[in-house]
Amino acid sequence: MDPLLIVAEWWWLAPTAAAAGAAGAVGAAGLRRRARRSGRRLAVDAARHDLKAAQQTVAERRLELKVARAEFARIAAERDAGRVSADRVAGARRMLRERERDMKAVHAEVRVRRVRLSAAKAALPQGSAPRPLERLRAEHETITARWMRYETDPALQISYPAMTDVRQPATAAYLRAAGRANDLRREAEHTPTPAAYSAYRDAVADLEGALETAEHRARVLAGEAPPTAWQEAAQDVLSKSAEAIDQAAGAVSAAFAAWSARKRPRDDR
Repeated sequence: MDPLLIVAEWWWLAPTAAAAGAAGAVGAAGLRRRARRSGRRLAVDAARHDLKAAQQTVAERRLELKVARAEFARIAAERDAGRVSADRVAGARRMLRERERDMKAVHAEVRVRRVRLSAAKAALPQGSAPRPLERLRAEHETITARWMRYETDPALQISYPAMTDVRQPATAAYLRAAGRANDLRREAEHTPTPAAYSAYRDAVADLEGALETAEHRARVLAGEAPPTAWQEAAQDVLSKSAEAIDQAAGAVSAAFAAWSARKRPRDDR
């Protein structure tokens, strides 16, 4: 058959296929927009936002590491020429090592963010399942309810008075974390952007950690739990410091007494 006749007979297929493809693309874009408006993809978008921010931090830290390496090489050359001291070289080496540690830390953060993005994609709600912001609000309210038991239950108030004592550092830290989480919740509900959701999610995680710390400290003060390792170390340091201060004070007093004893006969003469 003449190719021209084929083209003339089937010319309408190409526009139809193109239209079908365009309709499919528009339909998929519409589904994505509806998913974002409904908040179904909010956790995924927030995780992707966090990953991009972490990758940007990697780029910044990489540049800082290059500068630190160049600065160390320059100062080492100056040292070889006898223009700078060894202390200056040691300072540049410490700065370089610090930048290398920062680089390792941000690379680890990127790996964590990638895992969180994969987890958020796997946990996409289906059908009428709660949306990410709804789940986060429920988690926030559960933590708040745990705290409120110490405010409303007389038995808990008697057993753990530190939980309602704002003079306790751990309790004060929890209350600050609670205020920040409440502020970020209002912001996320008013403007449910990935950045706002991410900040609110991290604030809720911080709030839970602060409550755990406050509860542990209250149990320690109630004699029901041993202090953590760092608290034991801090207490040991404080005890040793107090002993050293007492010893120093005793030595000063003895020296002053001896000096006074030597000085008194001269004054009498």
